[in-house]
Amino acid sequence: MHTAEKNGDIKQLEQLIVDALTDEKRSGRPALFTPEQICQIVAMGCEKPEDSQRPISHWTARELADEAIKRGIVENISPRSAGRFFKRSRP
Repeated sequence: MHTAEKNGDIKQLEQLIVDALTDEKRSGRPALFTPEQICQIVAMGCEKPEDSQRPISHWTARELADEAIKRGIVENISPRSAGRFFKRSRP
């Protein structure tokens, strides 16, 4: 048991939790898409394409990318990136 837990110090416990869940700065290129944008694209891929007036029976990476831009989820995205997000989310 941590000292903060023994003492019932809620502020210190909250800070310990935040510190544990916060990522350290990483080298390399920053992410181009936010987790929220990725979730929106994956959720869109679970919708029926015809609900978006797409004349297709199944989403393709190209169609996902085009629709994400059309809906304003992202300003620009390659079909490869859109497809990668959807593949990553499969169980």
